[in-house]
Amino acid sequence: MSHYPALADRTAVITGAASGMGEATARLLAANGARVALLARRADRLDALAAAITGVGGRALAVPVDVTDQRSVDRAAAAVHRAWGQVDLVVNAAGVMLPNPVAVAHPRAEPDGDWARMIDTNLTGALRVIHAFRADLVAAAAGGRTADLVNVSSIGAHVPFPGYAVYGATKAALSHLSAVLRTEFGPLDVRVTNVEPGLTDTELADGVANPELADQLAGMFEAIESLTAEDIADLIAWTTSRRPAVNLRQAIVLPTRQA
Repeated sequence: MSHYPALADRTAVITGAASGMGEATARLLAANGARVALLARRADRLDALAAAITGVGGRALAVPVDVTDQRSVDRAAAAVHRAWGQVDLVVNAAGVMLPNPVAVAHPRAEPDGDWARMIDTNLTGALRVIHAFRADLVAAAAGGRTADLVNVSSIGAHVPFPGYAVYGATKAALSHLSAVLRTEFGPLDVRVTNVEPGLTDTELADGVANPELADQLAGMFEAIESLTAEDIADLIAWTTSRRPAVNLRQAIVLPTRQA
């Protein structure tokens, strides 16, 4: 396992920690000495992960949260602050991918529809979490500590995939949000990093209900050796362990065989 001593004793909040990139990032940060607050909807998964981390000497706090619910995010932030005080590292890894052509007849824009779920999780949910911990990051940096905000976007922010219009739009918005936030946070010594993974083997693909798109995605996994969640976690750990004056603002990471 890579070792990043600069992560020791940092306090990290990781959304989407119940699986995939969020879980892998939590495990790696904890293995390198960080306190990790695990945020996601599935409480059972969080409890199991927290137990696994603490079982090998790490420090983890399970905090069930729904990032689409402002009150839930507020409660989660309060729980983190009660347990560990000020946060200096935030990783927005929560996301859903529910692709379909926009021509699909049923009302995808209804409050419980796929469009709304993707927008409210991938974009507004990230904003809620950023707002909840913004003051922490600014205060940590002002106190001379390293402070990081990492947003996990997607190569879909740049590359158009048929059927993925709304998903890609949410990720393009998140990527642009990251760039603009650097103009606000950078002068305050808070680093902002936007990570755009390509084909990665996580549970995100389970949300693809459209048979044609599901078959297409399965074919990509058969044809290309994909990235793993651990690959993305390692990139996040490396990035956030640089000296404070160094900000890797944008990281596009693809499988070698993905065009």
